[in-house]
Amino acid sequence: MPGEYLMAIDAGTGSVRAVVFDTHGNQIGCCQREWKHNEDPRYPGSMDFDWNANWNLTCSCTRGVLTETGIRASQIAAVSTTCMREGIVLYDAGGKEIWACANVDARSGDEVSQLKQIAPELEKELYLESGQTFALGALPRLLWVKNKLPDLYRKMTRIGMFNDWIIYRLSGTLAVEPSNGSTTGLFDLQTRTWDKTIARRCGLRDNIFPDVQECGTVAAKVSSAGAEESGLAEGTPLVIGGGDCQLGSIGVGVISVNEAAVFGGSFWQYEYNTGTGRTSPRCDVRVNCHAIEKVWQYEALAFNPGLVMRWYRDAFCGEEKQLAAGKNTDPYALMDERARNIPPGSNGMICAFSDVMNFISWRHAAPAFMNFELDPVRFNKYTFYRAIMENTALVTLGHLRLVEEATGNRPEKIVFAGGASKSILWSQILADVLGIPVEVPAVKEATALGAALLAGKGIGLYPDIKTAARTLVKTEKYFTPDASNQEIYRKAYETWQAAYAPLLRLSDERITRYMWSAPGL
Repeated sequence: MPGEYLMAIDAGTGSVRAVVFDTHGNQIGCCQREWKHNEDPRYPGSMDFDWNANWNLTCSCTRGVLTETGIRASQIAAVSTTCMREGIVLYDAGGKEIWACANVDARSGDEVSQLKQIAPELEKELYLESGQTFALGALPRLLWVKNKLPDLYRKMTRIGMFNDWIIYRLSGTLAVEPSNGSTTGLFDLQTRTWDKTIARRCGLRDNIFPDVQECGTVAAKVSSAGAEESGLAEGTPLVIGGGDCQLGSIGVGVISVNEAAVFGGSFWQYEYNTGTGRTSPRCDVRVNCHAIEKVWQYEALAFNPGLVMRWYRDAFCGEEKQLAAGKNTDPYALMDERARNIPPGSNGMICAFSDVMNFISWRHAAPAFMNFELDPVRFNKYTFYRAIMENTALVTLGHLRLVEEATGNRPEKIVFAGGASKSILWSQILADVLGIPVEVPAVKEATALGAALLAGKGIGLYPDIKTAARTLVKTEKYFTPDASNQEIYRKAYETWQAAYAPLLRLSDERITRYMWSAPGL
């Protein structure tokens, strides 16, 4: 029977995947290939995207998941795509890729300074319209191409994102969608389309913008060439997807106004749905288009919690890794067991990694552990481990408050997804710190499921995306805040904020190194 399955292609920062779901939202198979984005030694901070090698890896995934599951290409009813945000691809007049960079490319520090010299208030003015600053958007990168590669800049005729690029390679049709397109800083949030005046105000060309189509609409069909390369059937509908966090929100059921999610991975993203594209007057929090029409998202990011955890595990918990290997379990599960014996507040220890987001001047102090004593019983490696968990939750509390100040609202619950949500301890800490119930969904591939739901909506399998998400997304665990712990964490947040401020000044004065700072700061 044709049309039994939906495919999502997910171009992430570290890998590309093809994931197949049935029409009830059950994952049937996944094929993943790691990829790397190499630095050009001529340009420190660069993160080049190799479109030829990465297209071959993408096709390896689409072919691989069909082979591994035994599903025929004709049984795929539709395909949709998702990807890391901010990565961009430039095309020439013949439709060939001529330049591309991945999401955290940081080569354009000089261009950020150049943009700020155009007018002191330019970044703020553009943020109020687009929801973006120069920290992550495409503006400095395009200006870099203009300054450093002028011949290539003259050849450039179109700009697109990686999810659009996959559909383009499969079909020959290029169209950008609002959820990822808005992260370029070249979109008007209210109209959910390109604002050419932004390019002109920044000294950039305004004739490089492809059509915009809303997420969940059929963009094209797999061409004969796309079918030959990917193993998909010619004529398979290709449905406009979206950015990874927006589609992840759909995949965990965060689809209506005043709903929110926290995605706990290498970065922690706090996503809050709003019914307007209004931005924060303080320019401190990002605003993107959701992948659902007439819905937008406030987004605040905590830097590196997942990477910090991995560093701590590998540097200090070799014993747990060995024990876990012998028991065929996760070393984090063993570490959680011991960390439960550490009291809330980690005996007063202060852990500092990511700061609360300040989008217009985004930087993070040098990492630090503070306020511990030379007492191996009260301050052992599990105290430090729990302090990392608590610090991440405290930063998320800061993000909750930022968005509440900007919108006047806070959600009734938080949906917690991503790798960190596997930890029962971390989930409970998050609920206690936020003072809001936390739900953990059953789905483990939320972003890919969101893409699959859009694919199904695009071909009419579901009446609309909200109905599909409410029907297919299930809750696995539920965590209620502990009132006594909440008071402990309220005081801990105030202490952490007071301690972080002088740490940031030390980095501002170049006495210590920033953990991270936006280009041009």
